[in-house]
This record gives sequence, C-alpha cells and structure tokens, in this order.
Amino acid sequence: MAGKNNRILLWRHGQTDWNVVNRFQGHSDIELNSVGIYQAQLAAPIIAGMEPTAILSSDLSRARVTASKLGEIVNMEVLVDERLRETNGGHWEGKTGAENRAADLENFVRWIDGNDNPAGTIGESRSQVAARASAAIDEFLGDKENQLIVVATHGGTARCLIGHYLHLPMAHWGKIGGLSNARWSILQTSPKGWHLAEHNAGSILEPVFGEESGADVPDHVR
Repeated sequence: MAGKNNRILLWRHGQTDWNVVNRFQGHSDIELNSVGIYQAQLAAPIIAGMEPTAILSSDLSRARVTASKLGEIVNMEVLVDERLRETNGGHWEGKTGAENRAADLENFVRWIDGNDNPAGTIGESRSQVAARASAAIDEFLGDKENQLIVVATHGGTARCLIGHYLHLPMAHWGKIGGLSNARWSILQTSPKGWHLAEHNAGSILEPVFGEESGADVPDHVR
C-alpha cells in the first residue's frame, strides 16, 4: 500500500459528442464539446480548493484538456501517462451501444455484465485496464505521504481502478455506479487499505452518459 494519508481523486473528463449519443470512445481521441469544456471549468476551482499535490492525466485529449483547466488554476504541470487511457474497445469503438448489441450481442452483454473478456474481441479486458492504470498511479505515489493526486481519466478506467483498489471481486465491479462527466470519486488510505471516501461527487447533478457505452440514451437527449 502507498504511504499514509494519501488520496486519489479520479476525475472523469468532460462531455464529448460521443458521450451524448452513447458511442464507445475507448482509445479514439475524441475532443470535449462546449458543454464538456464548461463542465471542466466549473469543476476545476472546486478541486483546486482541495489543494492537490499533483495532476496526472490520460494522454487522450478529452482528459488532458479537462486536467489543464485545473492545472491553470493551481499553476501545476499535468503529468501525462497513456496508461490512464480508457479501455481499448476493439471492434466496438465508434459504434453505439445499440449497434454493438446488434452486431456482437453475446460478447457485448458478457462484457457489460462484468466478465473479463476483451472489449470488442481484440481490445482490452478489465483486468488489463486495472493493471496498467494502477501501475501508473502506484509508481507515482511510491512511498509518498499526505498526497492528493488528481487523476484525469475515463469512466471505465475509473471503475476498474476503484474495483482494483477496494479488492472487490471483478463480478461486482459493475455494481459501482458510473461517473458523470467532469465528476469525481476519491479513494483514501486507511489502516485497512484503500477505501472509497466519495463517489460521483461534483457541483451539479449530471446524467451518466456513455455508461460502459452500453446504457440506453436518456429520452431528453435523443
């Protein structure tokens, strides 16, 4: 376990056009839309008030731009690491949840239900995502203490990290609620290891778009 009194703030990127229509983004480098930029700008001062000690980010632009809004306020460099990327979705990337169900129902439903099969046949499994993303965080933390590291990442990656650090059975990772765009969860060290101190926190309640790229699109955004 990392040093004492450490916290990891997992911050999902702001909204993209693909989020709104429930299109699987994965490694596709989709930019924030105007709402996503606003969401990041709204959340950044709140996180800045928590006095972060470091900012890490996925290398994909939607996460990097989200992280940059915080970096500008706290005058801190954003440390970019591709291991914090979203799940490689293989053949599912660029397609909506409905399209993936129609084309690859058995594999897609197994994956949505929490199995460790590779996404989109040639993509990544949840265990692979958890391993690479947690390695990036663990390497940065090392033996440091009294840290609050902000990790600008993605919804699927955040869920894998929470499941990993809480030592939950993988079949139960799906019970962790999704992160809305530009909202965050906080993991904190305790005598018994990591625990979940906050989940899906933020300033304004938002729907969870792109939930594993398998959820239905809410009626009000169709």
